[in-house]
This record gives sequence, C-alpha cells and structure tokens, in this order.
Amino acid sequence: MTHLPQCFSALSLLLCVPAIALAQPREGLLTGAPDPTAVATKNQAGETVYYVAATGRGVQLLRSTDLVRWEPAGRVFEQAVPDWAQREVPGTQGIWAPDLSYHDGLYYLYYSVSTFGSQRSVIGLAVNRTLDSASPDYKWQDRGKVLESSADTSDFNAIDPALLVDEQDRWLLFWGSHWSGLKMVEVDPATGKPRPGAKVQPVAARPDTKSHAIEAPFVIFHGGYYYLFVSWDGCCDGAKSTYKVTVGRSRTATGPYVDAAGKPMLEGGGTLVLQSDERWRGPGHNGVVTSGALQYMVHHTYDMQNLEAQRILQVRPLTWTGDGWPRVGQPVAQP
Repeated sequence: MTHLPQCFSALSLLLCVPAIALAQPREGLLTGAPDPTAVATKNQAGETVYYVAATGRGVQLLRSTDLVRWEPAGRVFEQAVPDWAQREVPGTQGIWAPDLSYHDGLYYLYYSVSTFGSQRSVIGLAVNRTLDSASPDYKWQDRGKVLESSADTSDFNAIDPALLVDEQDRWLLFWGSHWSGLKMVEVDPATGKPRPGAKVQPVAARPDTKSHAIEAPFVIFHGGYYYLFVSWDGCCDGAKSTYKVTVGRSRTATGPYVDAAGKPMLEGGGTLVLQSDERWRGPGHNGVVTSGALQYMVHHTYDMQNLEAQRILQVRPLTWTGDGWPRVGQPVAQP
C-alpha cells in the first residue's frame, strides 16, 4: 500500500495503572491500560473475579472483584516482547492489543507486536490453565507466531486479534487495522493457529475514507445475531483523539455484517455505540465481558481531567435495545 494510516491502536472506571514510559513515536503508546479485554472467572471461594489484559511491556494483567477497584495481577511475559517476536519485528518495545478468553480448560491470550505506523507485524498466542498466579498450575506457554503481515506480502496489518468460538463450535480469529480493513480466518482448536488451507476473509473496511481508519474487531453472540464491534478514527492523540466504537451484526459469524441502517460494514457501515464527550475523549478498542445476566463493555479512553494518565481503563454496563442493538451506560465509578 502507498498510504500511511494516521493512527494505530495496537496499541482503559477511573483508574490509571502505573506503567513504564518508553520512547515511542507516539507518546503514551504503552502507558495506562490501552486496548483492554476482560474475562470473568470464579475463585476458590466462589467469588467472581475479573481479569483484564492490556497493552504494555509483556502484557499487563489487572484483577478486580467489583469492576471498580483494580490491582496489578502480573504480566504474561517477563520480558517486554518474546525473543521470537523481537527478531521478527526489530525495534518493537512492547506488546499490543492482547485478546483474553477461556475455552476448553485453557485461557487463550492472542497478542500483537508491531511498531507505530508499520505494516510489518505479527500475532502470537500464549495459553495458561489459570489466571491465579498463586496456583501451582499458573504457567504461560507461548505458542509463538499465528499470523504475520508485511508490505510485500499482505494487504492487511496483523494486529488487534480477537478470538470467537461461534455457536457451531468453529474457532474464528478476527484481526486488522487500517489498510484494507478487518479480516477473519478459521483456526484449529488444537493449535489456536489457522487451519491448513483456511482462507482469509474480509469482514469490515472503510474504503470511502482516506485514512481507512478501522481496527480492533471484537465479536459476541446475542439474541440470534453475531455483533462485530470496531473502532474508527484516531486512537492516540490525547484531547484531540477522535476514536469511537461502532457495530454491525450478522446471522452468521463469518458475515456479512451490516449496521442498523442496512449498510454493509465492508462498505464503511457501522452504527455508533460510543464516542467522545466533554469529559472522556477517544473511547475505543473495546471488549465485552459477561458475568451471569450482566454484560459490560471495557475500553480505554482519555480523561480530560487527567490527560497525563494517558489511556485509562473504563467499564460501562452494556444493555440491548428492543430491536436488538447494543447500548452502553455511564462509566462504572467509585461508590
């Protein structure tokens, strides 16, 4: 491709988790809690515990029992980036946009490694039997490279992974940022990597915009539809950030996805879910966590009252309209 996108998110409640400030092409790329995803699990006492994985050195993990008070819960990798990924993408300084989910007795953590504005990127996979670091079963196993992209071989950027196991038990990996948009491929449950011969399929794009600014796919199933959440526009410019969340839906996980007006997401469609307001700027790169009958959107945002915190973690209740479209409430806050 000949163009350079304006911004990549691969690079979130009112909490800032301290992080090491690194020399990056864009200030704050690794600080705060950008690009979060979350899971809900139970501890030995039967209490619900939430874990968030977010962009950072080695992938930072956060833990909470109430979605309000969070504490650090370690990192997936001791080093900033696994050796194999450092060799594949020289100059990288941290891991972007982890995707955390639980299937068949394992926690799957897909992660991406890149440098700002580059199409040379890789997606990796690590697995663990538990997220409780005090358990004797706690051990992350890195399965290495899942996907890669480069200007010479790809029309996409291999960042922002998200795994979906659909209602037919197909394992589908979504990913992508800018360039030709978001993609999907079927993966083998035994490896977590693309099935031999599986074809990469497009699922969403913004061909009608100069920047092609779409990224951060995340898919959930609700009420007979699959919902594809995506983030549009500029993620990382503080008070000037234009990031926002939009959504489309489909009867099948592989699409086609369309918005509430019927416009295909492959043609730039997307129904607005969340955007900036006076206090919160650039909300986006969301995940959805389900706990019993309740659902929450986790995402990052800038706080206009504390811009120095960079992109912080934010949690909002997620409900559904009568005609089946997602709606988010006000941020969960300290009582």
